[in-house]
Amino acid sequence: MNPSLRQMRAFVALSRTGNFTLAAEYLHVTQSALSGLIKELEQTLGVRVVDRSTRKIALTDIGRELYPLFSKMIDDLDGALADIADHTRLKKGIVRIAAPQLMACTLLPQVIAAYRSAYPAIQIKLVDCAVESVGSRVLSGEVDVGIGPEREPSAHLDAAVLFEMPFVLVFPQGHALEARQRASWSDLADYPFISLQGQFTERLVNDMHSAPRDVALHPANEVTFMTTALAMVSAGLGITVCLPYAEPLVKLYQLRMRLLHEPELTRRFFVYTRAKRSLSPAADSFIAFLFKFVESHDWNIPAASDD
Repeated sequence: MNPSLRQMRAFVALSRTGNFTLAAEYLHVTQSALSGLIKELEQTLGVRVVDRSTRKIALTDIGRELYPLFSKMIDDLDGALADIADHTRLKKGIVRIAAPQLMACTLLPQVIAAYRSAYPAIQIKLVDCAVESVGSRVLSGEVDVGIGPEREPSAHLDAAVLFEMPFVLVFPQGHALEARQRASWSDLADYPFISLQGQFTERLVNDMHSAPRDVALHPANEVTFMTTALAMVSAGLGITVCLPYAEPLVKLYQLRMRLLHEPELTRRFFVYTRAKRSLSPAADSFIAFLFKFVESHDWNIPAASDD
C-alpha cells in the first residue's frame, strides 16, 4: 500500500467538505478528477473509504480511521513547505556570524542595522571573539559565517576576500604627530607603541623586515584587544596602528588617524564558510549584502584577481 500525496489530499478535502463539488473547487480540479483520485486511493488500499449517495457522502469506518492520520500528515507537510518558502523569500531565518572584537563593535553593527532595515524578519546573531577563534567557530558549526583577517589556508574552510585596507596610525589630539601631513612607520620608534599580541605583531615585524626600508618595531606594550590599545592611546600612554574600519571607535575615543607610508602596508579580511556546505538563503543574502556594503566605502582596496 503506497497512497500518493494527491490521493491523500483528495481524501482529506472530501472528508472536510463532505461534498465532491466543494472539495474539487478547493483543490482546483474537476469533479471527475477528484472522483478518480478517490477511486485510485480505494484501489491502492483495497478497501472503500467513502460511501457515496446521490445527495451526500459518508466516510466508512476505515475512512474515519484514516482521516485524522492523513489530515495530520498533510498539515505537517504543508507547514514544513510554508516554512521553507518563508526562508527562501527571506521572511524567516537566522544568520550567525563570528567576528573579531574590533570589527564586532565598529563595522558589523552598521552592516547588521542596514541589513535588518531591508530584511526585518531575518535574525542576526553576532558572536564577538578573539581573532584566532573565528575559523574554529565556523568549523564547529557554531556560526554560519566568520569574518576575519588572512590566516593559513584550511581545506575545511572556504575563504572569499571581503576587503583590503591600509594601516593607519592612531594618536591622541594635540600629539606631536598631529602637525604632520604624512606619517611613516619609522615615526613609531619615537613614541611608546601599543600593539596586539600574537600574529598581529608577528606579521607586522615580518612585513617590516621584508620592506625595502627596514623598520624595527619594538612595542612598549602588547594587549589582547584593540579596544584596550585605543583606550591606552586615549589616556596618553602611547600610539597604535589599526585599520580604517575602526574609525567609529577611534572617533569615540576622540583620537586622530593618519595613513601610514614607507612602507604602505595593507591587510586583507575574508569571509569564511565551511567548505562543501550549503548556506541558508538568509546567510547567502547577508553575505551578498555585506560585500555590497563594503564596496561602497572608499577605504576598500579592490581585491587582487588571483584571489
